[in-house]
Amino acid sequence: MVEAKRIVVVGAGPAGLMAAIRAASLKQDVTLIEKNPTLGKKLLLSGKGRCNLTNACDLDSFLKRFSKNGQFLRDAFKLFFNLDLMNFFEKRGLKLKIERQRRVFPLADRSEGILGVLEKELKDNKVKILYKTRMRDIFIQDNKVKGLLLEGGRTIPADRLILATGGISWGFTGSTGEGLELARKLGHVIVLPRAGLVPLETRQKYPLEGLTLKNIRIKFSDGQREIVSEIGELLFTDFGISGPLVLTLSGQIIDWLNENEPRPSLKYNRTLNEGRGKSVWAEIDLKPALSREQLNARFLREFKLNSKKTLKNTLKDLMPQRLIGVLIEIANIKPDKQASQITKEERETLISLLKGFKLNIAKARPIEEAMVTRGGVSLKDINPKTMESRRIKGLYFAGEMIDVDADSGGFNLQAAFSTGYLAGESAALR
Repeated sequence: MVEAKRIVVVGAGPAGLMAAIRAASLKQDVTLIEKNPTLGKKLLLSGKGRCNLTNACDLDSFLKRFSKNGQFLRDAFKLFFNLDLMNFFEKRGLKLKIERQRRVFPLADRSEGILGVLEKELKDNKVKILYKTRMRDIFIQDNKVKGLLLEGGRTIPADRLILATGGISWGFTGSTGEGLELARKLGHVIVLPRAGLVPLETRQKYPLEGLTLKNIRIKFSDGQREIVSEIGELLFTDFGISGPLVLTLSGQIIDWLNENEPRPSLKYNRTLNEGRGKSVWAEIDLKPALSREQLNARFLREFKLNSKKTLKNTLKDLMPQRLIGVLIEIANIKPDKQASQITKEERETLISLLKGFKLNIAKARPIEEAMVTRGGVSLKDINPKTMESRRIKGLYFAGEMIDVDADSGGFNLQAAFSTGYLAGESAALR
């Protein structure tokens, strides 16, 4: 029989919800504190409202989708991984499906189904929930957690405290960094919070807003290094570029833009994502399946078959209409020029643009628009086997406030659920 402890969980995102459920299922006295009037506000928005809760790939492939700190999660994943999470929901009546790239969604394509299961578990396990409640301070005595101070002066005793307050992305959902600030005040090292999975602004502004390009590849370069994406999708916006390929590599681009910049305080500096004096280029290969020679042969064939057509009409089968006008303008070719009149130099210019349409990256969008926060509580201050602080006994961390982040595709949510599960179990049993 596990001795009942007073366990307080702060933050009702996926990590906090799972931590509270797991601790309460082990017969603990659990209180969940949430600043919003409802639970799971950010969870409901994930996956564009569909909630891509995990990915069904194997562990090694899973960990490769994380930044350099992904190995920290091995113990959490060993205890509670993707199949465990899927079984958790399916055993409670929620049907799931696996889509392309092994992404897992509710069959009904509604994140409310995920939250509904979690809310029922909280109720069945008698978790006390305090809504519209803000944490102001943590009471520590003899280097151990003793309780919390809430807004308004109310205090709550606690034998164990699990912080799952998130990062600082999508701040309108409640992730505003107060948990990170309190952790810093207690002596923990905070790795500078930065935007992850965020669109990028470009200095060139072409009339391509809303245009999606499929089956393309992007190469980012700063003159010394380069990153080449997989083949996938890109979305043009009014400020620059977005889409899966851009979001996945955005974190590395932000790091390039900010090399040698002075480190600001914990509170995110809005100018940090601007590359002052740093030049980073995105080079889009619009036809990665074709070599320059193959494109040249294709052009020669098309120009011969459509010799009387204008260049603009001749290129319709090669690229979207809106993009044709932009590339022709960059190439300085008259759009009504007949295909038979296109010179060798003009043809080579068009081929170069198709294989390397260049955009200069100015900065990333603000962290408020990022899907995840990179940075957070340093992993050196957290025991990976328990999620307990190495500095304060009885204090645990879970979810996005930990310095771990990954690509889109369900990886970040699984990390939140897994670290929450481990923190809840550790707080109950240790």
